[in-house]
Amino acid sequence: MENAFQVDLRGVVDLLSRHLYSSPRVYLRELLQNGADAITARRAHDASAPARVAIEVDGEGIRVHDTGIGLTEAEVHTLLATIGRSSKRDELGFARHEFLGQFGIGLLSGFLVADEIHVETRSVHSGETVGWTGRDDGTYTVAPAVRHRAEPGTTVTLRTRPDAAEWVAERTVVELATLYGQLLPIEVTVNGRRTTEPDLPWAADGRSPVERRERLLEYGRRTFGFTPFDVLDLDVPGAGLSGVAFILPSTAGPGTRTTHRVYLKRMLLTERAEGLLPEWAFFARCVVDAGELRPTASREALYEDDLLEHVREELGGQLRAWLVRLAETDPEALRAFLRLHALSVKALAVHDDDLLGLVDRWLEFETSDGPMTLAQFRTRHPRGRFTASVDEFRQLAAVSQAQGVGLVNGGYVYDSDIIERLERLDARIARLDPAELATHLGPVDPAAELAARPFLQAAAKALEPLGCEPVLREFDPASLPALYLTSRAAEHQARLREAREEADDLWADVLGALERTAERPRLVLNHRNPLVRRICAVDPALAATAVEALYGMALLHGHHPLRAADTAALNRSFLGLLDWAVK
Repeated sequence: MENAFQVDLRGVVDLLSRHLYSSPRVYLRELLQNGADAITARRAHDASAPARVAIEVDGEGIRVHDTGIGLTEAEVHTLLATIGRSSKRDELGFARHEFLGQFGIGLLSGFLVADEIHVETRSVHSGETVGWTGRDDGTYTVAPAVRHRAEPGTTVTLRTRPDAAEWVAERTVVELATLYGQLLPIEVTVNGRRTTEPDLPWAADGRSPVERRERLLEYGRRTFGFTPFDVLDLDVPGAGLSGVAFILPSTAGPGTRTTHRVYLKRMLLTERAEGLLPEWAFFARCVVDAGELRPTASREALYEDDLLEHVREELGGQLRAWLVRLAETDPEALRAFLRLHALSVKALAVHDDDLLGLVDRWLEFETSDGPMTLAQFRTRHPRGRFTASVDEFRQLAAVSQAQGVGLVNGGYVYDSDIIERLERLDARIARLDPAELATHLGPVDPAAELAARPFLQAAAKALEPLGCEPVLREFDPASLPALYLTSRAAEHQARLREAREEADDLWADVLGALERTAERPRLVLNHRNPLVRRICAVDPALAATAVEALYGMALLHGHHPLRAADTAALNRSFLGLLDWAVK
């Protein structure tokens, strides 16, 4: 024996109010949507039919009159009393291609603010006015209406509960009708006050480009509360989408929640839509109207599907094209934009060759010669280098500049990736291996090096346990006494040795087989520094303590990680020098 599901309407209403909709205010959106659907269905057969939704508000409740297709008594039973019945709606021309429309529960949102919903409707196919009254206990009645409608259409009346009075106050209803239905292509009034506009704000209206731009900028100010840096048109025909993007006038980071105002078939879906643009485009806020995008069940967000992904790619391409166009037509505006939103452009340039070229020509990077574009840097330093970390750049920038080696700071987000991708444009900047910098440092006078040999021998013995060797050179700036330089190969071998020392016997043997003899890190002592020259002349017994102090200072200056042995050497040198000073 088959049994039908029994629907607890109070439970459904509780589900709607507590778990589906974010606020009871959506009741007015659903009433407007039902009216707009009914008018669309009527106009499909009679293009000259009136298109009006009149809302009346008084102290007891709200009435919504539309000039739509209306319903017969049989259709009332089918559409208003059966939750989830969508096939009949489609036959009658009410299909909305949206989740809630297909499940036919839009009218139930009226129970969010009322215990009873009364409907008076006259179909274009019948002269009879039918009355339907639904209650939140799951019962309803159908009977000839007390009042006869002079023309086809429907009137929905809600007698609101005392706890929902704020949602049907005239001021609130005007705000909600304007918010949700401002762009509807029909006339909507609240107590005689019109709340809709005849045209989309971005529609071509015969104005000059300058006048239209000013109009759109003013619309952006009213909508988002800021004066846009720029505005551009958006169009994705495959999704029936049109609209505008407003460029933010202030810096926005990747963590910024970028939300957009989205209309579906000119009815507001949400003011806080996410996922409309690619993640890198956090510098833009959009207002769009789409005919084919799908909403979620609550009709308050966009449903993630292939069409939305296509729209996201298309809109990202249009923003990218705007950037390229800006570079060609208004370089000063592009520079101003990059000062605000460089991070977004960098994120895009990592994957896009055209934007990579734009970044190369227009975006300034930190270099050893000061801020400049990568194109300018390559002109000045054809064999320039870059560092992959900010600390490494800060340690070596002054030394590199003094030796005539140009250096770019690639330590910020996306910078190293962008610099490495420049090879695709035949504009390579190689990564600096710190060890190669030693070849640019000047040799010491032979007599001075001979005199410092006892000190260097004592220094080499002190640095041997630390896996480092001392080198005496002359270089600028003279204020820097010592520089710790290591190659990437030496760093790798050092990490391998540390892992071998901490591993058990089996893994120690495996790691030992991988270890190769490599150039050791160097502590380059600057003979132009007065302190270093005095240290070179000290008693060899004090040399070990002095060189350990210089070694520790060089590590700290270069922001290198300190191993246990390094920390011990630093502490030992500090205490040794303190002991020597107080003797």
